[in-house]
Amino acid sequence: MNLNPDSITLTAPETTEGAVAMTTGDVDVRTRTAVLFDFGGVLTTSVVTAFEELGTELADDPGLLLRLLSKDEESSALLVAHEEGRIGEPEFENGLAARLRAHGVAVEGPGLVRRIQNRLRPDPDMVALVATLRAEGRRVGLLSNSLGDHCYDGYDLPTMFDAVTVSGDIGVRKPSRRAYATACERLGVRPEDTVMVDDLPQNIAAAERIGIAGVVHRDAATTSAQLARLLTPCARPRPRTKIA
Repeated sequence: MNLNPDSITLTAPETTEGAVAMTTGDVDVRTRTAVLFDFGGVLTTSVVTAFEELGTELADDPGLLLRLLSKDEESSALLVAHEEGRIGEPEFENGLAARLRAHGVAVEGPGLVRRIQNRLRPDPDMVALVATLRAEGRRVGLLSNSLGDHCYDGYDLPTMFDAVTVSGDIGVRKPSRRAYATACERLGVRPEDTVMVDDLPQNIAAAERIGIAGVVHRDAATTSAQLARLLTPCARPRPRTKIA
């Protein structure tokens, strides 16, 4: 999942221009060999939309949850603590429900995260892009801020990626530089050899501060095109696995 109190956009990003490469100036093109992908909003449908839909369901207010998580100090602290693995799903749910009730919304905590997750659907074109890049011989990793105990259910992450880095497991979250550095270390690549694909421009800006190139994701076709402009053209294909 990918939702930061310091980088929440209260309206869904525009999608008409597709992915946006954030790399400019001194960043060379077609020199990168590895890719890090965000999860929620990149491999799935929009996280922002999911929060807006639940806000509408709870209080006929699509911006409700996003405002709380970005503007309400207690709600923001709950999200950060949960994404960093310091509190579990039940404590986060109950705390967020209490903040919602404090703002006039009658809701109980249990099941609140699941109601968000149920609104996220896989993007098959992005899942296919991940597989294609790996088949070309590129190192491909996941760097995700976690939300809930089951947010990756239905995804065989160890099979999809060469390395998986989840904020709740490492105790630090995007946009911390340490999150990006840890993801690169686990993937066995240097930041300057890597591209990050994320749906939040602020997370891309943070990645670029340690030398990672970035693509702000909007849809699979344009993200693929932007990656083609940044990645080396001659990666060695991975050997096919023989089937007995």
